[in-house]
Amino acid sequence: MLIGVPKEIKNHEYRIGLTPAAVKEFVTHGHQVIVENDGGAAIGFTNEQYVAAGADIINTPEEIFAKADMIVKVKEPQPHECKMLRKGQTLYTFLHLAPDPTQTELLVASGATCIAYETVTDNRNALPLLAPMSEVAGRMSVQAGAHYLEKAHGGSGTLLGGVPGVAPGKVLVIGGGVVGTNAAKMALGLGADVTILDRSLPRLRELDDIFNGQVKTVFSTVDAIEHYSSHADLVVGAVLIPGAAAPKLLTREHLRNMKEGSVVVDVAIDQGGCFETSKATTHQDPVYVVDGVVHYCVANMPGGVARTSTMALNNATLPFGLALANKGPKKAMLDDQHLLNGLNVHEGKVTYQAVIDALGEKLNLTYEDPRTALGA
Repeated sequence: MLIGVPKEIKNHEYRIGLTPAAVKEFVTHGHQVIVENDGGAAIGFTNEQYVAAGADIINTPEEIFAKADMIVKVKEPQPHECKMLRKGQTLYTFLHLAPDPTQTELLVASGATCIAYETVTDNRNALPLLAPMSEVAGRMSVQAGAHYLEKAHGGSGTLLGGVPGVAPGKVLVIGGGVVGTNAAKMALGLGADVTILDRSLPRLRELDDIFNGQVKTVFSTVDAIEHYSSHADLVVGAVLIPGAAAPKLLTREHLRNMKEGSVVVDVAIDQGGCFETSKATTHQDPVYVVDGVVHYCVANMPGGVARTSTMALNNATLPFGLALANKGPKKAMLDDQHLLNGLNVHEGKVTYQAVIDALGEKLNLTYEDPRTALGA
């Protein structure tokens, strides 16, 4: 199979779909890899390293999309990239379709087979390709929040860890999954007063054990969100419904009751955001203020630490990518239900129910079972 790796083009996005080490794995398995010129140069992966791993360097993304059997990316394809996809070609990347009707329409029109990292599952019913980026984003959320709490950056001037004689800042984490757990670890490490809200009692018990009682664990209700957000210096939105639009848990009314100069970080922004006042921002222009509260809603947070993120992502995506190349996409997915769960669009059909729930009526789309779509 011919694998194509274009350069990412979203604002301040420096990650790349394959590292030189990953390229070498594909080449060792008998595949060809083409990489866009300087695709990984910004994070220290040079053309020379890719050539040494067995790749060919291609000057334009148009040539990569025209030649490759499978396109491996990090972020969702932008509109003009979608228009370069074709029937019989496989796209393997993050998609986040539920809040994105434009991309969904274009991928359906392309006829391509589109596999979303964020909906591939594993034997623990977890999301193994999303997990490393969730770990990164969770940890970055507290770094970003601490930065924007500084007065010079629009915050209240609160130090999360406090100092002897001055109480630490209060951090509220809404959602106790991978993002929330990593956010809590960072906040606790800084010395903050941390509370996690979640609707799963078993998960709250696990978190209580993980943090040995150092983090407050509270069952998530409207009342709990209202109470704890009104006292928080930093709120991290860490809620995920796989493949679906995020629920709006922090409302405008909650925001009005928050402290002046507090900060909210919406890590769910890729899925539409879990705060009513959230709108996607970029690393170039990351924050805005509503009702005196600083909002950080960068849609590709892990891109800020692109080298770490790229290597962590490749560790997770490589085994599934090799299966797609070695067996061919259809057989690889039919042999592995977890990989099949990643199939969102195939030859003009939407094969992921949560996308239909979010966009089916708006775009006049209907769901097709992925096995049926693949002709099983």
